[in-house]
Amino acid sequence: DGFVSLEVSPHLAYDTEGTMAEARRLFQIVDRSNLLIKIPGTSDGVPAIEQMLYDGVNVNVTLLFSIQSYEAVVKAYIRALERRAAEDKAVNNVASVGSFFLSRIDVLTDQLLADQMSSGHGADHGLRSEQLLGRFGIANAKLAYQRFKKVFADDRWKPLEEVGARVQRMLWTSTGTKDPRYSDVYYVEPLIGPNRINTMPEETVAAFADQGKVMENSVESGVGEAQQVLVDLKALGVEPDSVTDQLLVEGVQKFIDPFDKLIRALEEKRREYINVTSTSSNISMGKVEGTGI
Repeated sequence: DGFVSLEVSPHLAYDTEGTMAEARRLFQIVDRSNLLIKIPGTSDGVPAIEQMLYDGVNVNVTLLFSIQSYEAVVKAYIRALERRAAEDKAVNNVASVGSFFLSRIDVLTDQLLADQMSSGHGADHGLRSEQLLGRFGIANAKLAYQRFKKVFADDRWKPLEEVGARVQRMLWTSTGTKDPRYSDVYYVEPLIGPNRINTMPEETVAAFADQGKVMENSVESGVGEAQQVLVDLKALGVEPDSVTDQLLVEGVQKFIDPFDKLIRALEEKRREYINVTSTSSNISMGKVEGTGI
């Protein structure tokens, strides 16, 4: 749809006021209607997300791993639009997406299941452990989509829809396959449906163009099996909530490291640019020492 995301510093992931200040600053500086400000869906991020949406700042909610976190975010979206509508402010120009992570969930869950199998813990469930490998990420996404459908089919949403409000679309991210045992399009084919966005890395785009199959509304299939995956994980001692909680903490840190690297690189280029322009200015003014100009 032509939107571009710009993230607030991940150092502010647990700082509501700091997040809002940075989101406003970035949105005002860029001053483009197709800008999405990326804010992590932490417990401290949710109030900032609601306020920014109320203020008319488009938001890409990132680092969503759990269904509970997604539900908190989508409710914040609706509350923000309700507040705007109650004050006769436009709601048709506010855009938002909820970015739900996929492959990272399976990387951690598969490791926990593999540890169980290698240690012999729960030997009676060994076969079931193998069958659950690579299942949690897609199951979690399918169940989150069911929450999406329920929220935006509710009577509470209809008055907003009637005045032009857009649904907060779900965005699949972390969709590149990290385990060679799984298909290159593992996180694409099963999650196709309306109001979905899939941010595929270039390798995955190429793989899907080469071998992918478009299965209409595949995100709706196997919902019962998805629910059973969560039940089976719990039976084996792998708590889905613990997995997603850990991934959120790790995800914030994984955002911080490249963000800091990027800022350092930009600062270095800025200093180089200042030095070059300063030298060029001195030359043009005849101030370079020893030139006799």
